[in-house]
Amino acid sequence: MKTTALTIRWTPWRFVTAFGVVSLLSDVVYEGARSVIGPYLATLGASATLVGLVTGAGEAFALTGRLATGPLADRTRAYWPLVLVGYAVTIVAVPALGLTTALWLAAALFIAERAGKAIRGPARDVMLSHAAAAVGRGKGFAVHEALDQAGGVAGPLLVAAVLAATGYNYRPAFLALAVPAVATMLLLLWLRAGVPDPRRFEPGPRPGAAPAPPAGRLPRVFWTYLAFTVLTTAGYATFGVLSFHLATRHVVPAAVVPVVYAGAMAIDAVAALASGYLYDRAGFRVLAAVPVLTTLIPLAAFTTSAVAVAGVLAWGAVLGIQESTMRAAIADIVPAARRGTAYGIFAAGLGGATLVGGLLTGALYDYSITAVILTVAGIQAFALALLLVKVLPRRPRNSGQRVG
Repeated sequence: MKTTALTIRWTPWRFVTAFGVVSLLSDVVYEGARSVIGPYLATLGASATLVGLVTGAGEAFALTGRLATGPLADRTRAYWPLVLVGYAVTIVAVPALGLTTALWLAAALFIAERAGKAIRGPARDVMLSHAAAAVGRGKGFAVHEALDQAGGVAGPLLVAAVLAATGYNYRPAFLALAVPAVATMLLLLWLRAGVPDPRRFEPGPRPGAAPAPPAGRLPRVFWTYLAFTVLTTAGYATFGVLSFHLATRHVVPAAVVPVVYAGAMAIDAVAALASGYLYDRAGFRVLAAVPVLTTLIPLAAFTTSAVAVAGVLAWGAVLGIQESTMRAAIADIVPAARRGTAYGIFAAGLGGATLVGGLLTGALYDYSITAVILTVAGIQAFALALLLVKVLPRRPRNSGQRVG
């Protein structure tokens, strides 16, 4: 009987890896743009407060929009159509930044790209959660995030190279991102043909997972965990504000800002792998690193010396844990039938907190850097206490341990 690689050779690890490469290519596109969006908006006349608003609003759209797309994914199981549409929005919006110099339109395109992530996010995470069930939640999401952030390194470096070659002209830098954008869609379509239904990787309830909540409700520990996530993120600056500081205070040359961002993405990948592997062994305890690192970010990042770069790297480490291990934990506390909804709500909380974090740090930065440091430290102390007192005692049995 004739067989093909598309129908026979797909394993959970290969699916996770291939989806990681999709994310790698798309991150070349988005992270390349994100690495310079702060200085770019500044050249169009934006203040630090406006940069914080735009970048915070963009992340809010990316995350709060999942309140609708998460339940939609659960109801329809239309995972692939949602993923394809979401990525299509991204690959159109980012290169289009190279076709405008109007501040309002540049801000709208940045936010539109984030809306694309809202469309695809829950469906993608559900598909990954099914594949990761067979290899370890922490490791599966960590490997995906590490590949994702390889694109997060390559994108800013590509943008930096184009900026250096064109005399710091942002237009060709954005247009160059159209090439990986097209490659993203081609690979995604191939993956869709190979694995039309990733649910087959997790055919039944996962041993040791949380039992299904009564009356379709999400487990109580989910809401406590969400509160912890919201608090840590509400004191977390967006890179738009950090890059605004680096560029306007002349901490590094403008062309070096995306290189610093690339370094943060490399740290993101390392932190994702490290926290993911630790999560499979130690569970929720590894998340205590998030409020601790978030407290250190403004202390270092808003200086005018080389220490500022270390602060940006700490920012990258927190992002790596947020986008890998904190997502993996959702699959360990919510049953599969409600997972899309849970990812949507989780992302919405993260998005709202990101908007607050962008506005808060941007506005306080315009007022006083000391105020930023003290405010963030207070928020993170409360978040750490919530994790230790409320989340850890209620975590699900066997969470973070490999099964399968």
